[in-house]
Amino acid sequence: MRLLRRAVSVVALLAVVLIAAFTGVYLWQQPILLTGTGYAAHNACAVTEVAGRDDPATDLPENPLVPYLDVRGAGGPTTATLLGQLAHQRAWFTEGFGCTLADHRPELGEATPIEAGANPFTDAPAPDADPEIDAAIAAAFGDDLAEADRAALGTRGVVVVKDGELVGERYADGFDAETPQLGWSMTKSVTSLLTGVLVEQGVVALDDDRLRPEWTDGRADITVEDLLRQTSGLEWDETYDLGTPITRMLYLEEDMGDYVASLPLEHDPGTVQEYSSGNTTLLCDILAERTGLGADLPRQALLAPLGLSSAVIEPDASGTPVCSSYMWATPRDWAAIGWFALQDGVWGGERLLPEGWMAQSLTPTGAEETDDPGNAMSWRTNPLPDGSLRWPELPEDTFYASGHDGQKVIVVPSEGLVVVRMGFTPEADHTPSEVRLVDEVIAALG
Repeated sequence: MRLLRRAVSVVALLAVVLIAAFTGVYLWQQPILLTGTGYAAHNACAVTEVAGRDDPATDLPENPLVPYLDVRGAGGPTTATLLGQLAHQRAWFTEGFGCTLADHRPELGEATPIEAGANPFTDAPAPDADPEIDAAIAAAFGDDLAEADRAALGTRGVVVVKDGELVGERYADGFDAETPQLGWSMTKSVTSLLTGVLVEQGVVALDDDRLRPEWTDGRADITVEDLLRQTSGLEWDETYDLGTPITRMLYLEEDMGDYVASLPLEHDPGTVQEYSSGNTTLLCDILAERTGLGADLPRQALLAPLGLSSAVIEPDASGTPVCSSYMWATPRDWAAIGWFALQDGVWGGERLLPEGWMAQSLTPTGAEETDDPGNAMSWRTNPLPDGSLRWPELPEDTFYASGHDGQKVIVVPSEGLVVVRMGFTPEADHTPSEVRLVDEVIAALG
């Protein structure tokens, strides 16, 4: 009996040690696990409820956690866990605002209705067949590639606009002209336009500083333009990894603006350009508070005037639009963004941006150092700081918005051209096909 008791005690002790070890490992790894479940919950909610698709798993990048994810629900909320028990995350769908990660349903107010009439591309008929343009688009879809390479390229939509007319369009299976697609960091370029609208209205100025009341140190010198040009100097790491600011902001913080504002300076404002999704989301937090519009800011100020009826910029739980990453729109609506930029902010005969806004937006950032050459005021330019061209095949005045997984809105003012490429390209190098697409479209239209 004594030996039995001793054996039971040893087993119990071992169980306690194992549980403690597991708990310690889980707590240590919890932030990265929550990143995985947060990504999965938000993705499943948005793909299903915003894009209207039934295949959210196809938008998950390869990750060791994927086989262990348990995703359930349809935005009311969508939940994601590991093994049905661990790292619980919820994403809530709100009409007009898309999906938001939060423990409880966020209170976001009413979404401004958007009528499509202001956007000439929404109901435009499908373009007539043009063999040369269609061939260029076919190459962008990888029709000339082996099946595996074509799948890796992952093109999902291409739209071509010439002089304000839709002249080319194609979609992958499961997508069409009414399917919103996530632009990721192309949202940053949209935020530059949104800021311009507010500058034209006199709500904000590029040289405004002292943007947060608690910034009584060197951060008080950060300006609106610094946030747009990624020269705030706030400490940041855009690496998607354990404990980095970007994963913490997107998947662990319910008030993303407050989190970014709490970060210390690592450089004097204006001296170093460091790519940061935090800068752009903080800017929208500031603009949303200044206007009093909260989550509805992008809809009222920009999306509705342009008639982007499919477009949604998703907010965080506090109501801050996540202007760094979370705009969904159809490729036709993304094309309207490019056409609006090409027109320097004139839409339907009305000037919405200050005259010359895009010229200023494309002026190189005069930082002493940069980790993103050619990134101007949240739009990227073909000319690089050293005088070379990023894409020598394309006209020098080419500029573009760029997002994760190969999202592009490429604008060529000298050709009156806007080309949109959307896709899911986590691994393959998609850039050659985009450059080839624009180059061949220019030749076909020339």
